[in-house]
Amino acid sequence: MLDTSDVYGPFTNEELIGRAIAGIPRQKVIIATKFGLVLDASYNMSVDGSRKHVREACEASLKRLGVNYIDLYYLHRKDPATPIEETMAELKLLVEEGKIRHIGVSELTASDLRKAHAIHPLTALQLEWSLFTRDAEDEIIPLCRELGIGIVAYSPLGRGVLSGQIKSIDDLGEDDWRRTQPRFQAGAFEKNLELVKQVHDRAVAKGLTPGQLALAWLLAQGEDVVPIPGTKRLQYLEENLAANEVRLSPQELKELTKLADAAQVVGERYDPVLMQVRGDGSKPVGWEMILMVGEGSRRGDSTESTE
Repeated sequence: MLDTSDVYGPFTNEELIGRAIAGIPRQKVIIATKFGLVLDASYNMSVDGSRKHVREACEASLKRLGVNYIDLYYLHRKDPATPIEETMAELKLLVEEGKIRHIGVSELTASDLRKAHAIHPLTALQLEWSLFTRDAEDEIIPLCRELGIGIVAYSPLGRGVLSGQIKSIDDLGEDDWRRTQPRFQAGAFEKNLELVKQVHDRAVAKGLTPGQLALAWLLAQGEDVVPIPGTKRLQYLEENLAANEVRLSPQELKELTKLADAAQVVGERYDPVLMQVRGDGSKPVGWEMILMVGEGSRRGDSTESTE
């Protein structure tokens, strides 16, 4: 599955994928893309889930990708000015017209997830989930399973921390966006590395990299879970793929979960500026922020992407 968004680039990531898959039989490629985050003429970003934008965005993505249908089409963020039922109604029409095969959403509340699913069955919910971030386990994950919605986990390596490659703030480039985020601040970062060290020790004992063990833990949470780590290097792509072959015993899973339960992860997932996009989307955010969010692995992190 190739996972992208119209706002990555912006637009150029879809164009790149379109060139990459040209000539490949369409049925051999699964494409997931997103819509809903919009840049104005000044490159400020807001959220648009109106029926008009749903259709226009889909048509534009189809053209950039060079395909006649999208396998999985996500609402990147809910528009606070548009009822989720209205957005879903237009997506349902696109399914009926054959322009998209399946509907996905990202970071919805439990209430909105139920409302959306009632209009048309959702195939997937994209959310952040890892040993490092487990907020969704309390309510959202059980609800997805109740409704039969697949779970697509972004940032499964905790912004690259669980890869074991980041041992200090100095390992991040000066322009790396994570330097501005709460969990990477002095004091918080050192505390958060305590969980990473324990994962590292158990990975080494099992002949794995820390990233492989973290991915294996997530994969073992259920057949309905699809982690989407990203990388710009073939070495780490192969490393991530190898996690599919790792089998953890019930005891190993229990121990890893216990470690994560006991860990005191310090800091919010994002700073207040990015939370404006992560939350209700009511305030514009500079376009460079979503490039950071959507292209995390490509901005100084060789083993992990974000959403």
